[in-house]
Amino acid sequence: MTDVRCEHGIYRARKMALLVLVLLGAAAFKVGLLTLDAVPFNADEAVVALMARHILQGKRPWFFYGQAYMGSLDAYLIAGAFRLFGQHVRVIRWVQAALFLLTLATGYRVARRFTGGRRSALLTLVLMAFPPVLMTLYTSATLGGYGEMLLIGNLLLWWGHRLGYKDAHNWTLWIAWGLAAGVGFWAFGLVLVYLAPAALWLIWRLRARVWQGAALAILAFFVGSAPWCLGNVGQLTVGLAELLGTAVSSTVTAATLLGNVGMRVFSFLVFGFPVLFGLRFPWSVHGPPLCLGVPALTLYLGALGWGLHRRATATAQMREGRWLLWGVWGALFLGFVLTPFGGDPSGRYFTPLYLPLCIFSAEVLDLLRQRFGRWAWLMLGAVLLFNGVGTVQAALTNPPGITTQFDAITQVDRRYDEALVEFLQVHGCTRGYTNYWVAYPIAFLSNEEIILIPRLPYKADLRYTSRDDRYPPYREWVAQSSDVVYVTTNHPRLDGLLRRRFAALDVSVREKQIGDYHVFYDLSRHVTPDELDLPFE
Repeated sequence: MTDVRCEHGIYRARKMALLVLVLLGAAAFKVGLLTLDAVPFNADEAVVALMARHILQGKRPWFFYGQAYMGSLDAYLIAGAFRLFGQHVRVIRWVQAALFLLTLATGYRVARRFTGGRRSALLTLVLMAFPPVLMTLYTSATLGGYGEMLLIGNLLLWWGHRLGYKDAHNWTLWIAWGLAAGVGFWAFGLVLVYLAPAALWLIWRLRARVWQGAALAILAFFVGSAPWCLGNVGQLTVGLAELLGTAVSSTVTAATLLGNVGMRVFSFLVFGFPVLFGLRFPWSVHGPPLCLGVPALTLYLGALGWGLHRRATATAQMREGRWLLWGVWGALFLGFVLTPFGGDPSGRYFTPLYLPLCIFSAEVLDLLRQRFGRWAWLMLGAVLLFNGVGTVQAALTNPPGITTQFDAITQVDRRYDEALVEFLQVHGCTRGYTNYWVAYPIAFLSNEEIILIPRLPYKADLRYTSRDDRYPPYREWVAQSSDVVYVTTNHPRLDGLLRRRFAALDVSVREKQIGDYHVFYDLSRHVTPDELDLPFE
């Protein structure tokens, strides 16, 4: 008996060592990307960083600046890290890396519970730890809540499944589940793709037999989501509308609802699956060598088919766990095709699909191992090689690097940020006008010494939205300045238009090109964009 226990203990120790090794490997991979400076500092990330700085100064924002959705949880976490390690871009990335490691750990627990096997759970962890570029991107750079959403989503599946079985009378777990759901709802509404199927499954599974737990969860949800409610006091309809995608309504291109649904279904299949599988980069229709992607495509398509297969040996717990995973897919599909979010081609909203895909793929790999032995590891190795080649290829092709920008005109070469800041400081150009993708990174990097408000268009057709101007105090700072500067990026048409407008107003101006930045400085007087009468579309 002692020998059996000893062998079991050694087996568990080996599994734990493998688990830790995979997590360390994932952390090392993130460090490598940071060392290469492969992920450009983007404007959305800069807004979160500025929010974190302002939190340390005593501000208490409820949401991402200029919005009534996507809570400020990420900014508060980064503010804590800023307090400990200083206000640097790398610190923002450390927070995202920590969230990713927690997502991996909780993803392992979900897989362990849903598959019933340690090997399948470990394979799930390996696939998640070294993913396609899509997951690498949105777990490295923050857009305000993706890391928290993935982590909380895992908790909702893991804890929710436990509540459906032997933990149904664990009142503490009910409270924790409800709090996680509420906080997740505030942090990023995309958490609903986890919450909706988990809640519906619990209702079906327990059939109100544990009403006390359900009541506690609902109460805890309202406590957790209180920041969302407080932030939308007096504008509840605005908050709900933005939660449903009104902020991205410009992505709708068809004339009818049916037409839009059809286009989004097409986008789901044609743009979504390739980026999820790693066949293309989130910012491009191109990707790593497709010949290397054959094993990955084979595995993933086979895994989806396997996920629909009814295994005779599967327990009820495993079968219902599988349908919970499909519930995430179903909820995301409906949200994608029925709301304007479905017009986004980047694939960012597909990140919740990766855990179910990895679990199904891990089960297929384990099945292949049982039938063909170690040959199955060749398949795993080929998939990891494909993911790694794609990530390294994207990291070394900089610009654009591993970027969140799908539109090429917004892919600014951030290697010239410091040169731009230095030039503006030397010439006393600390106030002015620019576009969204320049304003906030420069504000953060200059410690808010240089404030350029986003009043210029960045799209090729000169479309502009006032939502780009997200922080009202900056407008006052610029309005009070006697000298202003104009900074554009990758936009010869706009540059020519500005020259003509300045000449028409008899305003003298000097120009300077710094990388992708074109600077109009030393204006003879303060000229506002309104005076230029720019033909915004």
